[in-house]
Amino acid sequence: MAAPGRHVGHYIQRNSRFLLNNLEQIWVSRTFSWTSALRQHAAETITESTDTIVIPRKKTWNKEAVLEALAATVSRDPTAYSYQFQDDPYLAPRTSPEFKLYSLAQESGRSAAKYFVNSNPKFFTKDFAEPHIPCLMPETVSLLLEEVSEEALKERINLRKVKAAVDMYDQILQAGTSVSMETTHDLLDLICLYCDRDPVEDEGPETEDMEGAEDAKRKKGRARRASDILKSTWRENNNAERLFNLLPERDTQCYSALIRGMVKHGAYTKAFSTYTDMLNNRLTADVHIFNALILAAPDVRDKYNERWDVITELLNQMSQQKVQPNLLTFNSVLKALRRCGSLARAQSIHTLTEMKALGIAPSLASFDHILAIFFKGASRQANTELFQEVMSELAGTSFTCQDPDDIRFFSNAMRICLDIKDLELAYKVQSLVEVGDNWMLLGDSYNQTNFYGRFFSLLCMMEHIDVVMKWYRRLVPSLYYPNPQGLKDLLQALDTDGRLDLLPVIWKDIRTLGHDNKSDLVEELLTLMARDTHSPEVQESFAASALDVKSVFDAERGRNNLEWSPSSLSNITSLLLRANKTQQAWEMLQLFKSKNRVPAEGLLEEFLSVCRSEGSSQRAVELVQLSAAFCLSATPTLAKRTLSEFDLTEEQRAILSDLESAGESSE
Repeated sequence: MAAPGRHVGHYIQRNSRFLLNNLEQIWVSRTFSWTSALRQHAAETITESTDTIVIPRKKTWNKEAVLEALAATVSRDPTAYSYQFQDDPYLAPRTSPEFKLYSLAQESGRSAAKYFVNSNPKFFTKDFAEPHIPCLMPETVSLLLEEVSEEALKERINLRKVKAAVDMYDQILQAGTSVSMETTHDLLDLICLYCDRDPVEDEGPETEDMEGAEDAKRKKGRARRASDILKSTWRENNNAERLFNLLPERDTQCYSALIRGMVKHGAYTKAFSTYTDMLNNRLTADVHIFNALILAAPDVRDKYNERWDVITELLNQMSQQKVQPNLLTFNSVLKALRRCGSLARAQSIHTLTEMKALGIAPSLASFDHILAIFFKGASRQANTELFQEVMSELAGTSFTCQDPDDIRFFSNAMRICLDIKDLELAYKVQSLVEVGDNWMLLGDSYNQTNFYGRFFSLLCMMEHIDVVMKWYRRLVPSLYYPNPQGLKDLLQALDTDGRLDLLPVIWKDIRTLGHDNKSDLVEELLTLMARDTHSPEVQESFAASALDVKSVFDAERGRNNLEWSPSSLSNITSLLLRANKTQQAWEMLQLFKSKNRVPAEGLLEEFLSVCRSEGSSQRAVELVQLSAAFCLSATPTLAKRTLSEFDLTEEQRAILSDLESAGESSE
């Protein structure tokens, strides 16, 4: 059995080489629009593989490989809600307020569950998950070590107990015991990160009211809370400085923690003073120190050229100290240049060139700073070519977050597209979002709403209505909950392209999205429906929508009740008249009197024309009496027209004659 097996193996090896040689010729001959470099690389790879064939014994996959493979087989469902709500059908928001409410409810529930699990770990000792899921198990949140030791200090540092860690450090020193430099570094990092205060409990994600005026929020941003101001204040001679001064030896990492903490919490001048002290002690700074100081440079100088001089001096010192810059270094330079006035443009391009010379690929934050520098003031239109070059360079690239400011690029880029009214660039930005996992860099729900809101506003402004509606169905509600301004833009787009027949559909969406309590939006919808006369089918659908609007006005909503205005009453009445719903239109006229509103004279004349077409003389007389009750100047005209156009009884003629003479005498 051994000999035949050996012959078989020799036969397979010989024929495998023959097969590979022929495969090489076939592969190289099929170009498929490959470049010559790729063909050469493929040929070299096959040539090398003919020498030895190494079959791996085992392929190692990550734990999410199967899920990633399954996810790659499907695309996003535009009719589905956000993935975060798919586990619980009850929490499927249909409106923007519900999205905010349910998001907070989910996060609050997670926080409550986490608090209960961590507070009662004895009830959660069983681990059924395979593989193990650490986040589902209780975390150690209470202190277990009470003796004075370095291990107890490490425990307090790991649990982020700032005050407890400082107290333990002081007790260790009072006991005459030294603390290792590694633990000292960790303690300084903790104190400087939280500005010598215990971190607050997680309050869930920061949210914004997505219903409010988007432009106002864009200018003002989120209102700062008192806790934000307290957290951003570096106190003089705090525990970080005290412990730093107690150190017998201070290395670069100690200075790095202190300087970065000072910059983070607003002590910019003190940070530069500490850096000077470090240089006097003949220590070399690290890249993190320079990154922090470059960000702080605009805050220690008033003039633009002086700010740039400080940045240049820091970069020269980096070169002298042979500190290799990284991506965050150049992003810090670009971010600081945004506050350096007119000289920022030339220097920003030079900075970008230096990045590429050092082989450092710019991140989205880099391009965000570039766009912010060049798209300021009145020169925005002149810099469109630069924006085109940026998008051409980024096209088709999948990004990962390398800088905290990366999440600002897409929203700011779309804002610029909206400001300069460039739809082509907006499409390129949207296409870049759809590449790979770039959508994850849109930021939180507020930034995502801003991005799609600006994109949709630009579409409504410049695109054909069919394309607008295509994007509308694609974005709502899976990615975007339109605010009232977005829906107004959509109504204007429908009006511009003469597609007012879609207004009833949009009204249903307005109700679904929870914006039927916005009086200005409802008024604009009614005005568009009542402005012109359409086909009977369209008028019938308009009348049905008008009755639905009336039910919204009549509904009891507490403080959110809509108030009847003369225009809303007139528009609904007119829509009902055009659909031959005379009785319901007459009921609307009665609302004018009960709501202390005065109907327009044109509406009464239109109503009289409908009465004439129906031959309803009694309703015509009542209409003239209603006009007289409102003391309208058109009463004599209506009475005279009724006398001449209707078959009336003597009693009706007497009533109308009295109203006509009374109106003329009052004039």
